[in-house]
Amino acid sequence: GTMKILSAEEIRQWDQFTITHEPISSLQLMERAAMACANWLMNQFPAPARFDIFCGKGNNGGDGLAIARLLAEQQYNVSVHILEFGHRGTNDFQANLERLHQLPNIELQFIQDATSLHPIAADSIIIDALFGSGLNRALEGVTAAVVAHINQSHREIISIDIPSGLFVDRSSNGNPAVCATHTLTFQCYKPAFLLAENGSCIGEVHLLDIGLHPAFYNNLEVNLELIDAPMIRGVFKPRPAFAHKGNFGHALLAAGSYGKMGAALLSARACLRSGVGLLTCCIPACGYEILQSGAPEAMAVCGPEEEWLAPMQFDLSRYDAIGVGPGIGAAAATKMFLHQLLDAYRHPIIIDADALNIMAAQKDLLSLVPQGSILTPHPKEFERLFGETANEVDRLLLALEKAKQLNVVIIVKGHHSFIATPDGKGFFNNTGNAGMATGGSGDVLTGLLTGLLAQGYSSVETAILGVYLHGLAGDKAAGQLSQEAMIAGDIIHEFGTAFREIAG
Repeated sequence: GTMKILSAEEIRQWDQFTITHEPISSLQLMERAAMACANWLMNQFPAPARFDIFCGKGNNGGDGLAIARLLAEQQYNVSVHILEFGHRGTNDFQANLERLHQLPNIELQFIQDATSLHPIAADSIIIDALFGSGLNRALEGVTAAVVAHINQSHREIISIDIPSGLFVDRSSNGNPAVCATHTLTFQCYKPAFLLAENGSCIGEVHLLDIGLHPAFYNNLEVNLELIDAPMIRGVFKPRPAFAHKGNFGHALLAAGSYGKMGAALLSARACLRSGVGLLTCCIPACGYEILQSGAPEAMAVCGPEEEWLAPMQFDLSRYDAIGVGPGIGAAAATKMFLHQLLDAYRHPIIIDADALNIMAAQKDLLSLVPQGSILTPHPKEFERLFGETANEVDRLLLALEKAKQLNVVIIVKGHHSFIATPDGKGFFNNTGNAGMATGGSGDVLTGLLTGLLAQGYSSVETAILGVYLHGLAGDKAAGQLSQEAMIAGDIIHEFGTAFREIAG
């Protein structure tokens, strides 16, 4: 199956569809959601833990009240704090409030204004059920004060469905929001969970199945998906037994300059470990010995200049894929070399690092990029190429627009790298860790992508498989060495383990 990422409206429709088609009452569905959360909580925190549960008066608050009742019935010590705004809660909220009143041992507190915030006990775990997926404006006044109170408690905070204050599918930049330790979300990933700008609020995400009707999900066409193991297994092609090296493509990497031959070497080693049949590296003359001894499986072609890549005579038709950019610098001759390369080659090219910066300075080069090429900017390089955006959501929308316009794949690198494809679909990656934020990581990705592309994967398949494997190998490296101590070369060492896992 796929991991579709739904908007707030689609989530609302899915709830409705389930209520109509199962059929089930909305109150019973709330009970199911609360049950899933309570089970997770009881598993995570054995009795007699203490909970302070903060509830708004909408259905997210209703979930909170039901969770409070289920925990209290299991002898947990529970205090409930309800944001009181005079108006009645939703019907399901009121129904759960009635049920709660019948239990003897629950402390109920009503928060009328910022002065009625009670101190939170030292050993208490906070549950945030203030606002869910339906939120459509930034919190202010007493609600913002409650959120600040929760965040300043320095307790473990569990948010139900989504940390309160975040929007599901648009930028929450600058919004007051709960900073959760864990987010218990229902049924599917939300776009908000994958944005770096929300990173400090999301905590660890746990998907809880509450039995929403599968027919709705299966028939839903979405633009955003999360890359997961089943998707990767569908893309990955194992090698046939009677193959020879000619079956796996011949890649060309144009990389390196004086002082940055390490980037070329990392990229070459990653490409060699990608399964490619043959690799040739196009490098400046100063890198010849380095490359031949550091990556003996690769062939080397040296350009006319000692310290940087410059225009040269070569037949590009023999290469199944080309990667350009790692460590090439920005010498005038290298700019001409890039122009020559883009002009002469008709198949997709992987374009990274310095090649992207050269293009950002000479925007006319963008029109020369072959269709189906893969651009791999980090956020700063993306900004130089395509302009600033007000927030991360706008950046991803711009990436989708540019991918369509230029007919290329754009990988915006980050904790959850985002792949924008020409047909308007976007994919978030879910492997990888902060240990990969180290020099050379990007060069490793470029080599891997170039090798996969040369083996005959489509551009979109290459991007999906490449970011997933790169992140998975990074996770294995961090597991072996720690996020602090791992370096880019360690990612390459774990490609083998990563390939074995996806071949499953």
